[in-house]
Amino acid sequence: MSWQPTRDFRGYGANPPDPKWPNGARVAVNFVMNYEEGSEPSIQDGEGHTETGLTEATSSSMGLKGRDLAGEGMFEYGSRVGFWRLMRAFQERGLPMTVFGCALAFERNKEAADAVKASGFDVCSHGWRWIKHFDLSEAEEREHIAKAVKSFQKTVGQTPAGWYCRYGPSVNTRRLVVEHGGFTYDSDYYGDELPFWQTVEGKPHLIVPYSLTNNDGKYATTMSTSDQWFTLVKDAFDVLYSEGARTPKMMSVGMHMRILGHPGRTAGLWRLLDYLQKQPGVWITRRLDIAQHWVKTHPYPGKGLGE
Repeated sequence: MSWQPTRDFRGYGANPPDPKWPNGARVAVNFVMNYEEGSEPSIQDGEGHTETGLTEATSSSMGLKGRDLAGEGMFEYGSRVGFWRLMRAFQERGLPMTVFGCALAFERNKEAADAVKASGFDVCSHGWRWIKHFDLSEAEEREHIAKAVKSFQKTVGQTPAGWYCRYGPSVNTRRLVVEHGGFTYDSDYYGDELPFWQTVEGKPHLIVPYSLTNNDGKYATTMSTSDQWFTLVKDAFDVLYSEGARTPKMMSVGMHMRILGHPGRTAGLWRLLDYLQKQPGVWITRRLDIAQHWVKTHPYPGKGLGE
């Protein structure tokens, strides 16, 4: 039987390893901009419906037959406006971030792809399209992984170092990512605050966990103001920073162009970035840098965590 994910309820336990972040940082913070707009399910691309996930769409669209033009516009706001606003927020402060990019989305917006290419930000493959990988057959998923990699090489001029599915992977995803090769890590896991190793089909593979908690997706559920979002993420940072005097960790902050790219929400991001820049002992960095640091300082020990 081929490799399958197993469950691990212990992880690092009471004594996680010291990540030895550069300059003795207490927290490594990675901001992730999800670039999905243009790759989502749509009638034009054959799905039979308009995707409205993580938008202001309400029950008004329920039962709608044909294209949901309002929903389409909400996605287009992300690539037309929100992308540039989030890019400016980081570039004007001289801060790095990671782009979780869907390959087809970049093919449909050359100007954005060129901007990412010139930025120095690292790209993690968010798939060929923003679809649910657990609905794909193994053959389809293998094809999507290969198509995405080839596409990124053309559009942003780099082979993606990482992999991250929409919401969650299939039981085959990690094995297929390792089978394809060329990836430093994947982020299809939410259950830890430090990277860790697994052995997949006899090969070492690094997991760099992600977060749906420190994430602007909260605006699609319970939050309405930038103060609420800022407070949530700032509180998370403050706890990790305090604990970091003894047990340093990493923190992921997820952003979506069609959500946090709206001005009333970007204000909270500005406050967060300015706050973090004032704190000593914080490593704001790219996801690739975290992965490469872990490979160097905590190389594969011959077996994965919990194996």
